[in-house]
Amino acid sequence: MKYLLRVTNRLLACALGVIAASPALAQDGGWQLNPDARIEVQTVSAQTTTRDDDLVVDGEAISVRGQVGVALEKKGLRLRVEADRIEVFRLGDGRDDIARDRFTATAEADIAKGWELQLQARHYDDFVSVESSDTDEWQGAARLTWEPARDHRLRVQGTWRERQYDNGLLAETKGEGARVDAQYRRRFGPNHFLAFDLRAESITSDDPRRGYERQSAGVAYTRPVAPDLRVRPALEAIRTEFDGRLTVNGDRRRDNLVVPEVEVLWWPGKWRVEAEAKYIFSGSNEPVREREGYRLTLSVGYAF
Repeated sequence: MKYLLRVTNRLLACALGVIAASPALAQDGGWQLNPDARIEVQTVSAQTTTRDDDLVVDGEAISVRGQVGVALEKKGLRLRVEADRIEVFRLGDGRDDIARDRFTATAEADIAKGWELQLQARHYDDFVSVESSDTDEWQGAARLTWEPARDHRLRVQGTWRERQYDNGLLAETKGEGARVDAQYRRRFGPNHFLAFDLRAESITSDDPRRGYERQSAGVAYTRPVAPDLRVRPALEAIRTEFDGRLTVNGDRRRDNLVVPEVEVLWWPGKWRVEAEAKYIFSGSNEPVREREGYRLTLSVGYAF
């Protein structure tokens, strides 16, 4: 997997070089140049409570996201680089604002009839991960898609991640590990899908607070209501076991999440309006971690 990371990092450098030369390429060899940009404003309202309602935690935030990208396409081959930044303004006393940057380079190729290969290199700066609230990450991924007909699609992806944690006044620590994703999607018509997702991932670290293993399974159904309006109910179950986080009884902490949600997507023209409602059931062998609550999100974006 570390070899995959080196390969995808080289992909990033190569893709940047190709895009830098894109005006000349677009005029020669049948390449097509497609720049794009997007801006989005999102509001979030959330509340969680312990099972006995002894502790209630409210959270509201407003975020602004900007993204720019450029794609270079030729028959059977697609190259793309993009950068985006999110600024999150947390409402309420004692809550610090945060920001996250992401840079991505992707290459996709049709390798045979019904088969597609994607290689991707990605870098995150200052994002919130499972194990830390301030993480930098390099990742490399390879994804294989088999679509023998438009009604059936199977995808498998392997990702290697190398992380660095900001621990405040303490020294920075590191972690690394793999993630494997699999998805089957059944298509019933335009914007009408049923998808099943499986994921297994782990991070190992010399820092006992950071290592974990996680498995998740989900199902989502997307139903069109109008040509530019669709609804998407979904259900996800997640199990996480931490390496060095212990309960009061000395056991490794194990958390379980069950998350039903419904999402409404309205995409008139270049506008993107999305509303999402989640209810999160959280169980754990650490009693203080047993809680439940809702999360409401509304985002309005424009794609240039």
